[in-house]
Amino acid sequence: MSADLGRSVIPAQRTPGDNYLPGIVRDLELAQPLPLIPAVQPDGRRAEQAWLLVRLFSEPLGFLLLDIPAAGLQPADLAAAVEAELGDSVRARLGDGPVPVHGVNPASEPEFLAKRRAVLTTAPHITVVVCTREHPVELAKCLDSLLAQEYPAFRVLVVDNAPVSDRTAEVVKAAAARGPVDYIVEPKAGLSFARNTAVKAAPGQILAWLDDDEEADAHWLAEVARALHEHPEADVVSGVIVPAELETKAQIWFEQFGGHSKGRGFKPDRFGPDTKHVQSPLYPLPPFGTGANMTFRPGVIERIGLFDTALGAGTPAMGSEDTLAFTQVLLTGGTIVYQPSAVTRHYHRRDLEGLRKQMVGYGTGLVAAYTSLLMSRPALIFPLIRLVPSALKDMTGKDTARTATIREDFPQELLSANRRGMLAGPRAYFTSRRAARAKVRATQA
Repeated sequence: MSADLGRSVIPAQRTPGDNYLPGIVRDLELAQPLPLIPAVQPDGRRAEQAWLLVRLFSEPLGFLLLDIPAAGLQPADLAAAVEAELGDSVRARLGDGPVPVHGVNPASEPEFLAKRRAVLTTAPHITVVVCTREHPVELAKCLDSLLAQEYPAFRVLVVDNAPVSDRTAEVVKAAAARGPVDYIVEPKAGLSFARNTAVKAAPGQILAWLDDDEEADAHWLAEVARALHEHPEADVVSGVIVPAELETKAQIWFEQFGGHSKGRGFKPDRFGPDTKHVQSPLYPLPPFGTGANMTFRPGVIERIGLFDTALGAGTPAMGSEDTLAFTQVLLTGGTIVYQPSAVTRHYHRRDLEGLRKQMVGYGTGLVAAYTSLLMSRPALIFPLIRLVPSALKDMTGKDTARTATIREDFPQELLSANRRGMLAGPRAYFTSRRAARAKVRATQA
């Protein structure tokens, strides 16, 4: 993986009254002349750090997190930083020589772009599913990014989960006037109920999932299609999620905790029956994928029994319906492909309290998912027990996938919140299961 959040010098602490930004997020396309990144942004705020998604001919190679000096980051500074962290990746694509400062003018079409173009000639139709509940502003930006996809064959299906207003319907109606956007309602509150409604409404279709607080890179669907084409054995394709902004300390702390990738980085990967000796399907750290950027081939979700309605946002268990689904795919002999060129951008929670709740939710959901798994497969208790030492090491070690990017300014209370959530997981799952059954009975009455 490229430069991580643990390598930069900790910036001086600023008072709330200072006119500064903890971080800015930018793409750094090496095929173009490298820019000057000024310390003072157009709005007058002083940026402390730059999070840079390094790309070559649009292919993401990795990321850098760099402190911004008072004079700004000069093109030569950027080239040196890319050389230090990603030089081998650049040379593997461009041949010997330094990281380019003035851009690249290839004599022929780069291989990465040629393969994408070839895939687009036979692009399969993809249904993008966005489950949402009373987030009209965020949803509008999400739909804008989807309608801007450089992909010829797709539609968007918005699932309005237990709406209490018509705001979501209005946003969808406006988007539908500009492109292929459909709308359905799932009255039972809970993300898994909404997900399952989408599955039932789109039988036989490739389903790509995006959260309402995300924006899709313009080539997201094209890169999903690339993975499906290059890996005909893949049941699931998962992509990479990068930050859309880092304007608050809470957002930076979330990235220190690993963001959504938790150390998976930008190296393509594959998980299946022949890789279980390398990484157990029972231990998704780094994750096999995340529900905010995942694609299932037709019939796969039905094959694993749909999403567990006792898990996910909107339940006492709070999350991990996606983690359980990935594990079930692998346990039933399926294959998951990690395709880091399929990029989405996530707006992390901006405040500390929101991040604290998220950390609790991560812990609660993970253990709740294990509880669900054991309810259906009790014999898994023994291999899970054998994984406990590894899990404890990853939670407490200094250089594990979970802790390697945590810096000195990371609030320890967030780690404690995550562990409290884990302890609450089993009880939360049983509470969620009773609540889910009650919702179903209420709709049948």
